[in-house]
Amino acid sequence: MAIENALLFKAGQVAYQEIKDRGFSPERIGTIAGASGGPKWLVLSQLDRVILREIVPRLQGPIHLVGSSIGAWRMACYAQSDPLAAIDRFEQAYVEQTYSEKPDVEEISTRSREVLNALLGLEGASQIVAHPVFRTHILTVRSRGITASDNRKLLGLGLMLAAASNLVSRRMLGLFFERGLFFDQRELPPCYDVSGFPLQRIPLTERNVGDAIIASGSIPMVLNGVEHLNGAIPGVYRDGGVIDYHLDIPLSEPDRLTLFPHFFEQIIPGWFDKSLPWRKANAEHTDRTILICPSPAFVARLPNSKVPDRNDFKNMSESQRISCWQEVVSQCNQLADELAEVLETGSMAARLQPL
Repeated sequence: MAIENALLFKAGQVAYQEIKDRGFSPERIGTIAGASGGPKWLVLSQLDRVILREIVPRLQGPIHLVGSSIGAWRMACYAQSDPLAAIDRFEQAYVEQTYSEKPDVEEISTRSREVLNALLGLEGASQIVAHPVFRTHILTVRSRGITASDNRKLLGLGLMLAAASNLVSRRMLGLFFERGLFFDQRELPPCYDVSGFPLQRIPLTERNVGDAIIASGSIPMVLNGVEHLNGAIPGVYRDGGVIDYHLDIPLSEPDRLTLFPHFFEQIIPGWFDKSLPWRKANAEHTDRTILICPSPAFVARLPNSKVPDRNDFKNMSESQRISCWQEVVSQCNQLADELAEVLETGSMAARLQPL
């Protein structure tokens, strides 16, 4: 049974007032954002298709694509010459990935490369860096101290220390990680001068875009970090979500808006903040943001009453997980239909809530 209002539409203060006054206009979008979240992205794949069909053709470039972790992978689909085909390839490869009974870091890292190869195809890397409208920017972290180690005990200790330091102050994560921002040189992203942590900026090129995407999704202790990235300071680069989990950074140009398809209605600043309900995003970073996400009622009707996550790999058999994820994607057609209807009828203003 379909859920009434399966989608939530929320907006920061400036975006909220503009849409309430004048309605939603795709031409006002200057940034599309993609957050970290691993398999959670599957609830967005159908929304991504509607955005690519109904909104992207009306955008007035250049448009920034800003992503960390799985968000960077999604944005890498957007920035290809046939983004819908890229989404199809990515979704199929991601859902159908298979592993041995007890996969190690090497196996998982190898499989990740295989999924990326499917996503990019033969020409995806060159298309991303030369896209006529989109400017792709990818967030990673460069490990510092013992978090750069491949020794599981040392890396585990480093992550424990980082988590403990983050309890005291989010800024203390800078002792363990620095931001690595791979950016399109043609137009600098709104987050080019983002503060709060040590920052390295690396021009995004055809030679490093694949490694940057892999690094941005390389979860510590789960996948290998990436070394020897072309054009970057030597080091070990890992999941951008460690610092920028849900992109609590400047995303919007001064007079444009950000479109943020998201898994949840909350924005969690960093990976270590997931269990810290008091750690809130900076409202100034979202004052021009339009967030679209599944409603709690819709999520409650999904298999296991939740958005897919990494625990599905260990809590289900391979066949169960694949079947479950395919069902999630199928059910999320309702989200796509609802977004298409809202765009066609111009009813976003009536549905909009403050973010």
